[in-house]
This record gives sequence, structure tokens and C-alpha cells, in this order.
Amino acid sequence: MPISMPSLGLPASARGWLATTLLSLVSACSTLHPARLRAGQIEAEVLVAMGQPTGRYALDGGVQRLEFARGPAGRVTWMVDLDAGGRLATFEQVLDADHFAQVRDGMPRDGLLRLLGRPAARQGEWRGRETWSWRYETHDCLWARVTLGADGRVQGGVAIMTDPACDAGRGAESR
Repeated sequence: MPISMPSLGLPASARGWLATTLLSLVSACSTLHPARLRAGQIEAEVLVAMGQPTGRYALDGGVQRLEFARGPAGRVTWMVDLDAGGRLATFEQVLDADHFAQVRDGMPRDGLLRLLGRPAARQGEWRGRETWSWRYETHDCLWARVTLGADGRVQGGVAIMTDPACDAGRGAESR
């Protein structure tokens, strides 16, 4: 059944633009937090609720992990696990101290991606090393950084540092 929009005294082209804009805003807001997710949903229902994933990872036992990087400045990443039958098993926000604490020296790049998802920033360094950084929700202006060696393995774990996007005198809440 089609939904009609009141004219509001606007020409049809303006009403169409307004309807499209409102729908986009509602859709964007609904994907920031997966409030509509429920255990047992099929993948298509997850995608309606969350949009397209920013990453997809195979886990043991036929489980698929869908990554949904979200939020202002990339401070939120939801990982949604679909069981071997393609139904939602679990979902959680992974950019937090508990997940950063799971990063171990020697962890492979793929394991890091499955745990935290894509980083907000990647910086190449000498001798084939690369440093990945994730912003996360905190009252301080911090980000988590992990250095990967040329072999694609974590070197030394996670370092929590001041986010360079924070100017002196300007806190995280003003960005």
C-alpha cells in the first residue's frame, strides 16, 4: 500500500525531496544502534535493520560475523554473528576497553579485524610496519593504536593515546 505525503503547500518535486531526505535521516539514525535486532532473525532482517555491513568475516563452525562500523568519527562498531544456519546469534559493540584488552602480541591481522573491525586510520611506517587506530566512546579524547609488523602480526598489543584529532582546548564533546 503506497504511503502518501501531505502536500504542505509544496510542489510535487519538493515533497519528493523532503520525503527522501526524511527517510534517509530515519534510516541513518536507526543504524547507529541495533535496537531492532533480535536473536533468531535471518540475515535479510539484520540488513534491513542495520544496512550493508562494512566487513564480513568467517568464524569457526560456519559462523559469519558482520561488521557495522558506525557513529560520529567511527567511535562505534557493532559485530553481528550469524550462526551456521544464517540466523542472528549475538551482537555487540566492540570498540571498548574489554575488547582492546583481548588484543595480544603476535595476533594475526585477520584476527584483529574479526575482533575490532576496520580501523578508523591506518598509517604506514618504516620496514613494512603499519599502525592501525580506532576511536572509541570515552569521556577523554583517546584512541587505541595497534602496530602490525611486516609479517601482518600485532607487535606489542594496544596503546591507548590522545587522539590527534583533538585540538588543545577542544575536547571530544566538541567534535
